[in-house]
Amino acid sequence: MAKHIRFGTDGWRAIIAQDFTFQNVARCAQGLADYLKARGTAHRGLVVGYDTRFLSREFAESVACVCAGNGILVYLSEKTAPTPVMSFNVLHRHAAGAAIITASHNPAVWNGFKFKSEYGGSATQEITDQLEAAIRDIGGVRTMPLERARDEGLVTLFDPDPPYLEGISGLVDLGAIRDAGLRVVVDAMFGAGGGYFPALLAGGRTSMEEMHGQPNPAFPGMDQPEPIAHNLRQLIDRIKAEGASVGLALDGDADRIGVVDEGGRFVTTQEVFALLALYLLEQRGQRGPLVKGVTSSMMLNKLGQQFGVDVHETRIGFKYIGPKMSQVNALLGGEESGGFAFRGHLPERDGILSGLYFLEYLAQTGKSVSQILEHLFER
Repeated sequence: MAKHIRFGTDGWRAIIAQDFTFQNVARCAQGLADYLKARGTAHRGLVVGYDTRFLSREFAESVACVCAGNGILVYLSEKTAPTPVMSFNVLHRHAAGAAIITASHNPAVWNGFKFKSEYGGSATQEITDQLEAAIRDIGGVRTMPLERARDEGLVTLFDPDPPYLEGISGLVDLGAIRDAGLRVVVDAMFGAGGGYFPALLAGGRTSMEEMHGQPNPAFPGMDQPEPIAHNLRQLIDRIKAEGASVGLALDGDADRIGVVDEGGRFVTTQEVFALLALYLLEQRGQRGPLVKGVTSSMMLNKLGQQFGVDVHETRIGFKYIGPKMSQVNALLGGEESGGFAFRGHLPERDGILSGLYFLEYLAQTGKSVSQILEHLFER
């Protein structure tokens, strides 16, 4: 039993059956219930979701049972879903937050417990400090069998996709992407993001092929479901063999994006961050501050100077980047790991929306990935 459960840059993560046990997950849930009651927000209910990892659904049900045992209404996802999808449902349902069982990009033996606050973003350091204290100080775990909780209306199963898909459809010109005639290959990395790009972009001249779209908690053929070059050899080889326009890859909970150009070159996350900023500032003509983690590229500072927008630098992690975005009404925020957030959506990383904006850049300009990269470096 873990002596101390500590939240890192985005939640608590541990090795399954070593520290990530049903007992410790129940402790997290009880501490979260106590925290919400102390804040006076428990009456708003809690969204609970999970990814494709081993036992994630069962761990999420355990969270739901504990919260129900504390009299808190739970909206429990009926399916695996990306972290940004669950975060969006916090806002859609005006809930007190979301508990999500996911270890994001960690290897298969890991799982994790993320808490998204009432604003749909990562919990701040202040919040995680309070959560850690609440978990440490629990007097005991109060729980309720799932079937009884459902019968009493304390746990409601729901499909998290419709409000999210409607929300991002209002941000991106999906019709332009569908009609652009692109050849897109998506690697869902056996994670929670499988099926989303095909569902959003089917039915036009653009072809959309998906790899590794079926859940597999072992994440075969990769060190971990992280969209970086050495995990994307199959995607890179397929781009080269088929002459595709672009490759996109999502991490295990689909809050991060990886990009491969038409020649099979992995586009670094620093370049993707700068390209997204350039697209919003130049092509879309939008204005607003940029927020970046301390390890992000100076290209963003140079773009900020050229377009007359402020660039704010924070510590690493969206527990710092997200609140800063809200404070300054930022246009775009991100970090070097490939997680990006956008104004008008969530103060939180979203790999699906990041990929859609990238495809929209290609569709609106008619340029290839290598051509927009060349334009970026010219700027």
